Amino acid sequence: MREEYDFSKAQRGAVIASPGKTRITIMLDDDVIEHFRAQAEAEGVGYQTLINALLRKAAVGTGKARPQAQPLTVATLRRVLREELHTS
Repeated sequence: MREEYDFSKAQRGAVIASPGKTRITIMLDDDVIEHFRAQAEAEGVGYQTLINALLRKAAVGTGKARPQAQPLTVATLRRVLREELHTS
C-alpha cells in the first residue's frame, strides 16, 4: 500500500437511483427513530423500510376511497407515528 495517494483528479461516481423511490430529507424525533431502529433490528429489516410501510398504510388507509385526497401534513405524520408507537 502506498504511503500517499493523489486524489486531485478524482471524480465522484454516479449515484444510481432506485426505481420508484425518491430521496428526501426529513426531520423526525430521536425517540421515533430509535423505536423504528429497534423494531427493524428485531424484525431483520431496515428502519426506513418500516417507516415507509407505516406511511403507505396511513396514506392508503383501509382501502376505501378518500372523498378528497388531503396532502400529508407534518402534523398528520406525527400523529400517525405517535399512534403507531403507542400500539406496538
